[in-house]
Amino acid sequence: MLTHFDEDGAARMVNVSEKAATVREAVAMGSIRMLPETLRLIQDRKVSKGDVLGVARLAGIMAAKKTAELIPLCHPLNLTAVDISFELDEQASCVKMQATVGTTGQTGVEMEALTAVAAAGLTIYDMCKAVDRSMIITDIGLMKKTGGKSGTFERK
Repeated sequence: MLTHFDEDGAARMVNVSEKAATVREAVAMGSIRMLPETLRLIQDRKVSKGDVLGVARLAGIMAAKKTAELIPLCHPLNLTAVDISFELDEQASCVKMQATVGTTGQTGVEMEALTAVAAAGLTIYDMCKAVDRSMIITDIGLMKKTGGKSGTFERK
């Protein structure tokens, strides 16, 4: 059952007032593929706009905090933690991105983790597009979520 629709099919924000506040965490991942030369520029911190991964980390954190302003039916949440990490994969010529977001609340933080990864990838693209417009942001997905009535989800 899709909970964001009422009995007439109109979009609605889900009422979570009766749900118990629990500790919740979500982990999302994604990657941005690029030319090997672009990856080297990032790794060597030689992109003209500055520290690509540092700026992308801040963008991901900021995006997680602003998710309810971007996704229409998403609840504004008091986030207790946002961690963004990167792995440079030379063999695949990509940057792998991971966001871990936490809260204690009545609804989960999956959207915040996914938004953080997307914003980090878009920031990497923005900072490197002058040297590589062929970059592709790909495979953004929820890897794990804990807490709440539905319990734990873990991608296999």
